[in-house]
Amino acid sequence: MGLIHVTVCLRPVTGAKGAYQSDFLVDTGATDCLAPASKLREAGFIPRGKMTYELANGTTVEYEFGGAEIEFMGDVTYGRVIFGPEGAEPILGVTALESVGILVNPKDQTLKRLPAVPLK
Repeated sequence: MGLIHVTVCLRPVTGAKGAYQSDFLVDTGATDCLAPASKLREAGFIPRGKMTYELANGTTVEYEFGGAEIEFMGDVTYGRVIFGPEGAEPILGVTALESVGILVNPKDQTLKRLPAVPLK
């Protein structure tokens, strides 16, 4: 299975004027979005709490998280962004994708926009 990347812009929901924009890996195995903590802090993000996450290799780690406006593919949604380790590849999680009605088509490795966001 190939990798899908999309340009994402994160903005703090705390009223800070900064933003973090980068090429994010689309990861349907991840619930939340993730970006390097230093980049988020530079953009004005403030941690609002901590959560324990399970990594792909099965280990668990505690990361800080904050609230973000998440803009990609012409849509805007809101959600949690994880303050990841330095050098971490930014990740666009499945919650953001589904909240704007976008699914991954595994056959051709493309993002597919649904005609409507399911509300059931």
